[in-house]
Amino acid sequence: MMDLKQIKIGQLLENSVKENHIEIERLCSFFNCEAKNIEQMYGSDTVGTDILIKWSELLQYDFFRLYSQHLVLYAPPAANRYSQAGTKKKDVIQELQFRKNIYTKEIIEFIINRINKGEMTREEVISKYRIPKTTLYKWLNKYN
Repeated sequence: MMDLKQIKIGQLLENSVKENHIEIERLCSFFNCEAKNIEQMYGSDTVGTDILIKWSELLQYDFFRLYSQHLVLYAPPAANRYSQAGTKKKDVIQELQFRKNIYTKEIIEFIINRINKGEMTREEVISKYRIPKTTLYKWLNKYN
């Protein structure tokens, strides 16, 4: 289970390369670099977006999703949206309805895992991550 609070992208890239059995020579050819550069990426907590796009293409996984999931779980709630000029209640409600569709399998597993390990109670999850009670209980029934 990956930690979505602290994303160590280099380590995740290295794990994915190992899972896919990709040789270092292929990586060097793909990135047009030496093996030491690949090793530096593995040791890095960050990589540029242009490099991350290449990794995503090569490994056929959207690594940007990890950062989106981090925002869903850890971004503070937006400031009072109604006070913004030109924002109507209807616009905000539509935005909130969109938000509920961005829970991915990884986020659901992360949250259920925290509850199952006793790291958080159901009430803490609902409060901290602003997940509706009914949604959380549906996840627990479906995935436990």
